[in-house]
Amino acid sequence: MTVVFVYGTLTDPDRVSTVLNHYRLGPTAVCEGLQRVDGRYPSLAPGGQTDGRLLETPEMDALDSYEGIDRGLYCRVSVPLSNNGVCGLESSFTAETAAVYVGNPRLLGVDDVVEWPTSGSFEQQVTQYIESHPVRIRSKPN
Repeated sequence: MTVVFVYGTLTDPDRVSTVLNHYRLGPTAVCEGLQRVDGRYPSLAPGGQTDGRLLETPEMDALDSYEGIDRGLYCRVSVPLSNNGVCGLESSFTAETAAVYVGNPRLLGVDDVVEWPTSGSFEQQVTQYIESHPVRIRSKPN
């Protein structure tokens, strides 16, 4: 099972059920260090924070397909969870990191200028930023 932080269409339980057969919705959460930007689909950019929620699923191939990994629309990266990995979840729903899908702003039609302060492929830029900045996901108080 993989813990995933979602912040767009997959925050809607009805939408999740059209993409995944096996999943468990977790609590609302906040990704600190990345802010939401919108285009045809939402994405993340350096700075700020983004509200979302956590879910757990073994079906990462289905999520990769939904997010257009093979077309380069999104890349999947790991972001540390705060609170020793528990992030406010039941003990069976724990991890040290959460998978996060970050969209390529050029391919998603994002109007805002989004600059990742590193070089390399889009995925390398996002990964380097996460590794060198205080990007974390924490549970959000209800």
